[in-house]
Amino acid sequence: MHELSITQGIIDICEKHASGKRVLSLDVEIGDLSGVVPDAIEFCFEACSRGTTLEGAHLNIIRIPGKGHCQDCGADTELTTIFGTCSHCGSYLVTIETGEEMRVKEIEVDE
Repeated sequence: MHELSITQGIIDICEKHASGKRVLSLDVEIGDLSGVVPDAIEFCFEACSRGTTLEGAHLNIIRIPGKGHCQDCGADTELTTIFGTCSHCGSYLVTIETGEEMRVKEIEVDE
């Protein structure tokens, strides 16, 4: 379960940027094509944050849908897998535009 180490990385990033202040909430963007399971991050968050400045913080996961651009027909298309096809022409020549993200977007700290 690599989500455990990803969750620990999220906590490390937030603690670094919070400079010792208590973190009240954090927004994390997770793309549908990233290979990260949002429910697993939520499950790991409580255990990983225990005893840190993030203990009790509200974790808000923002899911980013997969979208791509077809190099054959020029259409923008939704993607559910990284090897998706164009929903308009069926081409495999699709450049991923969004959906691979995995980042801490925002943290709210206690003043």
